[in-house]
Amino acid sequence: MPFAIALAVVVIELSPAHFIYTGPFLAAVPALAAVTMGPKGTTSAAALAVAISVTTATYNQAWGNLQVYTNFLALALVSVAAFITSRAVRTRRQSELDQVRRIAVAAQDVILRPVPERLGPVRAASLCLAAGTGAQVGGDLYEAVQTRYGVRMIVGDVRGKGLNAMRAVAVALGAFRDAAHYEDELLEVMNHCAAALLREADVPGAYDQEALMEGFTTALMAQVPDDPVVQLINRGHPPPLVLHQGRIQALMPAEPLPPLGLEDLITDPPEKPESYPFVPGDRLLLYTDGVIEARNRDNDFFPLPQAMESIRADTTPPEFLEQLHQALIRHTEGHLADDVAMILVDRLA
Repeated sequence: MPFAIALAVVVIELSPAHFIYTGPFLAAVPALAAVTMGPKGTTSAAALAVAISVTTATYNQAWGNLQVYTNFLALALVSVAAFITSRAVRTRRQSELDQVRRIAVAAQDVILRPVPERLGPVRAASLCLAAGTGAQVGGDLYEAVQTRYGVRMIVGDVRGKGLNAMRAVAVALGAFRDAAHYEDELLEVMNHCAAALLREADVPGAYDQEALMEGFTTALMAQVPDDPVVQLINRGHPPPLVLHQGRIQALMPAEPLPPLGLEDLITDPPEKPESYPFVPGDRLLLYTDGVIEARNRDNDFFPLPQAMESIRADTTPPEFLEQLHQALIRHTEGHLADDVAMILVDRLA
């Protein structure tokens, strides 16, 4: 609107209709810009209004007319007031947004806890980064627990953000934390999580219609027993990566399965988890799609395998994740578009 008004003034002043008094219109340009454009936008609008006033006064040979100087004085007063107002509004909005972000992060920290540094035959570390694009909590989830069946882990991503996503995260993690200790088979733990999400979706008023129609949760569940293997169940999630002797291997599922919430698409349910070698000295990374879908200014994806191979082998799991974090920040220049969650485990002798 401010620039539309400025354009209208230019058209009037440079046409035979320049006898129309346009001073009040130009004074409104910085005032309207202060409503939505912030301090920089307000300054730009004020500078544009001044430039138009100078140009039209010169074109119409109006210098020396008292009305011209009155217009400049009014424009200056309105511009200063608009700049001060825009700064005050921006400061208040930023303060409110920061407060909401702190509350959102606190709520997320209650549900997502760091994994222990030592879990049976592995050393572990976790990392969770919130996107800086808004105040809504994301739908990333992770957990690792030591059970009598081995170390069991889950990494998942609920579609969407906000309270609906956080509610689904709480339900999935609660189901996993309970079933992981009592179910003999890893497949049953995954089925327990799927059933819990379906029960939650059936609660009247728990989710809006859009979340019910389009909601799903990708999930990856891993189990590290005493044997030198890792067992996986992948429900539509990015495949984990194993760092073996300095080289990366993606553990792709032999039979891809749909995410949780889309059980109707499963035609041939698996009978057991898929097993992959996981020997002492290997590193296993479970992550959400916010890592591999992070882009730089050239729209290139984050090269996660290359970043992992470039990190020294003698780093601890927390140090390894911190270096991955720094590489991710350098790649995106500090602008994450999506939340990030990672679990790293080292197989011990």
